[in-house]
Amino acid sequence: QVRLVESGGGLVQAGGSLRLSCAASGRTFTHYAMGWFRQAPEKERDFVAAITWNGDTTFYADSLKGRFTISSDNAKNTVYLQMNELKPEDTAVYYCATKGGDYYYIREYEYDFWGQGTQVTVSS
Repeated sequence: QVRLVESGGGLVQAGGSLRLSCAASGRTFTHYAMGWFRQAPEKERDFVAAITWNGDTTFYADSLKGRFTISSDNAKNTVYLQMNELKPEDTAVYYCATKGGDYYYIREYEYDFWGQGTQVTVSS
């Protein structure tokens, strides 16, 4: 059974930075996509960023380009989300997700496995 565990969330002041981690275990497919999504209170879950299994290709939500960076360490089976210049509107529960494949995916329904989420709160 694939298991994803997010960590690194917390409370940060506006303008600050956080790095989220997502550790994967139990994955039997060697090619996969990893994605980050977020869900603010009373809003739908939105795409943040995605990366292919080899780290060669990344894709971001337009509004987050330049502030957020997704990366991966295959030796550690971990994907990261570096978040800089955080704003109060970045406050949300952040989820990582994975599915087998050679490409990246940006739609929630395309992913098969999800983590439990980590809370990020940005104070003004």
